[in-house]
Amino acid sequence: MANSRYLDLVDERVVVFDGAFGTYMQRLDLTADDFGGPALEGCNEMLVLTRPDLITRLHDDFFKVGADVVETATFGAFAVPLAEYDIADKAFEINEAAARIANEVASGHGGLVAGSIGPGTKFASLQQIRFADLRDAYETQAAGLIAGGGVDVMLIETQFDLLGLKAAVIGVRRAMAAAGVEIPIQAQVTIEVTGRMLPGTEIGAALAAIDPLQIDVIGINCATGPFEMSEHLRHLSQHSRMPIACLPNAGMPSVVDGKMHYDLTPEQLVEYHTKFVTELGVQVVGGCCGTTPEHIGAVAAAMRDLTPATRTPAHEPAATSIYSPVSLHQDTSFLMIGERTNANGSKAFREAMLE
Repeated sequence: MANSRYLDLVDERVVVFDGAFGTYMQRLDLTADDFGGPALEGCNEMLVLTRPDLITRLHDDFFKVGADVVETATFGAFAVPLAEYDIADKAFEINEAAARIANEVASGHGGLVAGSIGPGTKFASLQQIRFADLRDAYETQAAGLIAGGGVDVMLIETQFDLLGLKAAVIGVRRAMAAAGVEIPIQAQVTIEVTGRMLPGTEIGAALAAIDPLQIDVIGINCATGPFEMSEHLRHLSQHSRMPIACLPNAGMPSVVDGKMHYDLTPEQLVEYHTKFVTELGVQVVGGCCGTTPEHIGAVAAAMRDLTPATRTPAHEPAATSIYSPVSLHQDTSFLMIGERTNANGSKAFREAMLE
């Protein structure tokens, strides 16, 4: 990886991401006109084109309270979810505009920008979408983010399916290769209250599948609050060779007066993140659904004086199904081949990913 402001910052101190995009917009009581008409109502990504002033305010509010990184308003801005509003053709345009807006705001605060790339609504492992089609949709999204002035990190987030995550990584790398740029990749899976990803994937299987992809930061976000993430983060702390990120929801949601409500207070979020940083060595924190500028402001203030615990991860080479990893410690011949590949095959691996 070439020089990276983002990775340098991760090495220096705890990095604080922003909070929830959707929650912020829901507070504004927007109408169909804000989205460009009734057919597009609820498509938050369209606000990048129809109400760029609101997106600017969103980023500015999070930077003002101390966030180091804001995410582009592009969580669902690729062909698969946009097709549900019949605007798949706007994917590149939305991402380019979103990156431009975020970069303009970030420049006024000396902050960083993460290109938000969500999971979409199709399950590759269940053959609801062809892998190649999903990969290509992600490539277009990443190309738009790069064209809008670039981002400091590509954030592949809220991934519920490892095959979808792999499609995103390959799509992003294709876009970077086409543009002749290198950008760090941060990949985050989402673990349900069952303790597994949607198809039943354990955190150990997720790590075993993601580690060979040679990304830069691994993490967990969405689906639950921080309490439910604790043991999954502990596993990553003990075994991940990559820095760890944690962006939880503001607790578990409930419906109050017809709207989603999250109970976790800013002080409680600070308490959990403090534990994750000082005990588990988490280096990147922030918030997902339900987290507001108040939450992120409290977290940012608390993180200034914290140093992540030193980790000595025990990497466990493993093969994995969609469900569970299988340790390869007993298979010496496989380990020797695997270690040689990891040490000497990086260039070949990346070239294979781009074929």
